[in-house]
Amino acid sequence: MNAELRAGSSLRDISPRKGVSLGGYPHHPRPNTGVHDRLYASCLYVSDGQTQLAIVTLDIIALSKSNVQKIRERVYKASGIPEKNIMISCSHSHSAPRGSQNMTMDVFESGADLDKTYVAKVINAAAEIISEAASKAVPAELGIEKGFCGREQGVGGNRRDPLGPADPEVWVIGVKDLNDNLLAILVKYALHPTFLHSDNFQASADYPGYIRKYINENYPEAVFLFAQGTSGNQSPRYFRSGKTFAEAERAGTAIGMETEQIIKRMNFSRDIYLQALSREINLDLRKFPPKEYAKARVEETRKAWHTLRDSGASEPDVWNAELQFLGAEDTLSMLMLYEKGELAALYENSPMEVQVLCIGDARIVGLPGEIFVEYGITIQYRSPFPKTFVIELANGSLPGYAATEQAYAVGGYETGASMLTGKSGLQLVETAVDLLFASDLKKASDLKKGSDPLSQKKLSN
Repeated sequence: MNAELRAGSSLRDISPRKGVSLGGYPHHPRPNTGVHDRLYASCLYVSDGQTQLAIVTLDIIALSKSNVQKIRERVYKASGIPEKNIMISCSHSHSAPRGSQNMTMDVFESGADLDKTYVAKVINAAAEIISEAASKAVPAELGIEKGFCGREQGVGGNRRDPLGPADPEVWVIGVKDLNDNLLAILVKYALHPTFLHSDNFQASADYPGYIRKYINENYPEAVFLFAQGTSGNQSPRYFRSGKTFAEAERAGTAIGMETEQIIKRMNFSRDIYLQALSREINLDLRKFPPKEYAKARVEETRKAWHTLRDSGASEPDVWNAELQFLGAEDTLSMLMLYEKGELAALYENSPMEVQVLCIGDARIVGLPGEIFVEYGITIQYRSPFPKTFVIELANGSLPGYAATEQAYAVGGYETGASMLTGKSGLQLVETAVDLLFASDLKKASDLKKGSDPLSQKKLSN
């Protein structure tokens, strides 16, 4: 029996002041005109008497590794929580500000920088809530279970191919005190928060904000955390009926309702073993094409986009064509930044960290940046622990998407907007799997010998 599990939770409002730019849509400057729904930094802290873990989720588009490190260093000095035992991830709402550099052409041409005052606000809030959650820790019970909510419910799926790989799993961590009061509810779901689009100028958490609304209405005592799954190629593009708050609410409410059902059937335990592992790696980088080719590709895709737009084609087709143009343009901007030696977005996140948090028989993998769903599914399939899920945009960003080799062969926005290659995604997978097997090898061995047919099938393959 382990020492008594203790847990605490805390949150801070990190909504931006009026005028702070919202990220996510190149060539669409969006100084916000106000806050539609508040953005939060939320924390879950757990301790088994020997190991302390802290999970922080931020309702912003991204946060650089250098800024993550500032938070970790402050917390370690204040609370003694080891830096590598802290996971900080972002929801990736495209109606929220950025906390990391971007490499798009509009940023290259304008020299636009991050709002340093806002980024400092986020850093301060994250550091404060970790220390606060640790100070408020009480004897607790914890459970981790999953459910499903996907394209069959019209919520989301693959944005490159509506019939392509998708992850409909809703993973939930529930924590309650010994009086049965819920302290925290963490939801992991893999879907770009892009129900709201470039015509929206109000700060919003997008659909995760409506999951929070549903949870807050039904469990008002619980702190809500939203963690983004591997959603580099997952979005509501083919599954929404409009780019509206009503559609964001529809999706968020559906996921919230599934979360409620998961909590109702969740088994809670106090006998929870904790562990944290991490490893830093340098990822494989692409070779840029000749500049003249990159320029020609920009003009070619621009013309194709304008032709399709002027022909009255469907909205998804026009947006896909625009994304082809934006991807080609990003390749050119990164090439020009590379020539000038100004790839700050690469250097402030290198080397990249892969992290595994062990919570009882569950494993949470944290990967930096935007990751194609195939990689997240592969990590889960290869894990020796049936309860494994992957959180992206954890502990830093990447210089673009970690896309698959197949995606690079086909091309498109994500591959054009990345300095990485398909090999980089495989590097992340192999590192994560190594760490998963390294995490409490005895428990992995016991699970492998277990009686659960699903576990045996997963492990034998």
